[in-house]
Amino acid sequence: MPIEKKQIKVGITGAIGAGKTFVSSIFEKLGFPVFNSDIEAKKCMQSDKYLIEKIKVFFGDKVYENNILQKNILSEIIFNDNEKLKSLNHLIHPVVSKNFINWCALQNSDIIIKEAAILFESGSNDILDKIICVSAEEEIRIKRVMSRDKCDKNHVLTIMSKQMTQKQKEKLSDFIIINNDKKLLIPQIVDVITKIS
Repeated sequence: MPIEKKQIKVGITGAIGAGKTFVSSIFEKLGFPVFNSDIEAKKCMQSDKYLIEKIKVFFGDKVYENNILQKNILSEIIFNDNEKLKSLNHLIHPVVSKNFINWCALQNSDIIIKEAAILFESGSNDILDKIICVSAEEEIRIKRVMSRDKCDKNHVLTIMSKQMTQKQKEKLSDFIIINNDKKLLIPQIVDVITKIS
C-alpha cells in the first residue's frame, strides 16, 4: 500500500509593503495553490452571518448598512485602538482558520501556501510546517504603501508602529525572501521550494 505523502503547509508573511502578495503570486504561477488570509477575512466579514452578528455586537450595528460592511467606520474604530483591533482579529481568526483547513483538504499539491499579514500574531504559524518572511528595506516599503494606498508617510509610519517589526518576523521565520527590486525573486523562491521539498 503506497504511503501518502504529507502535504507541506507553508506560510508567507512580512511587514506592510514587503510584497507578500506579489511573492505569493509567483508561487501560484509556479503551480502552488495559495490561500490569501486577508482576502478570505474580507469575504467572511461580508458573508459569514455568525461572524457578522458577533462584529455588530462588539462594534455596533453602524458597521453594517443594508448588510454591507462599512469599512471606513470600522477602520476609524480600530485604527487608534489596539485593543479593539485585537478583538476584531480575535473574532475573524477562528473563521478564517476553519476555512483554511477545509481549503487544504481540497488541494492536491504537495506544497500549499497560506499568505497572512498577521501570521504570528494570530497564532496561524502553529499549524504550518515552514514560514517564509518577505522582506524589504523600510524606505522601500513606505514608498510602496504610499503609492498603493494613496496616503502620506505619517499614515504609513503609524500603521508600522502598531505592527510586529520586520526583524521580529524574520527571527521567527524559516526562510527570508528579499524583495527590494534589486535581488532576483525567482532564484530565491526556487531555492526555498528545493529546500522545503
